[in-house]
Amino acid sequence: MEYKEFALGRLRYVVHYPEGFSFDRKHPLLIHLNGAGSRGDSIEPCLTTHSVVVGPRVFPSYPFLTVIPLCSTDTWYDLWEHLEELVRFLADQPYVDRKRIYLTGGSMGGYATWQLAMSMPEYFAAIAPVCGGGMYWNARRIVNIPIWAFHGGKDPVVFPEESQKMVDAVNQRGGNARLTVYP
Repeated sequence: MEYKEFALGRLRYVVHYPEGFSFDRKHPLLIHLNGAGSRGDSIEPCLTTHSVVVGPRVFPSYPFLTVIPLCSTDTWYDLWEHLEELVRFLADQPYVDRKRIYLTGGSMGGYATWQLAMSMPEYFAAIAPVCGGGMYWNARRIVNIPIWAFHGGKDPVVFPEESQKMVDAVNQRGGNARLTVYP
């Protein structure tokens, strides 16, 4: 698989180009936000431990252009403006299908997935937060985004109730969110 590293301001990120990628065509985009265990100055943990990276290796015809930003500080919120800038930058690329931008992330990245979608809902076709939670009182902002959240039932760090609160809040406001909890 081909991965290339780039930077936009203070934010470093890796791009995986799918098989058959062409700068002359529009491609769906998947943005993956890493959790706290992968933060730091090295991009390597992001490239070796996440299913969003393993997926293209196992399924070579994985159709997404995949972007993995690196959280080099304590939290994504320390880089928030840069993260929003990256989303806007990527959406404006002529090879990105703006109607098919998807967002996912686990743990700290799951929290950031919920928040980024609430901050700029017009950019995302769907989100899949993993083991995250968020400001459920802002859920009205994402009622038009399909959401499938995932959580481990015995997660000792981020309790499954955090995902449940978000999903319930979206659905109570007329949204389309579902949650899968793994035993």
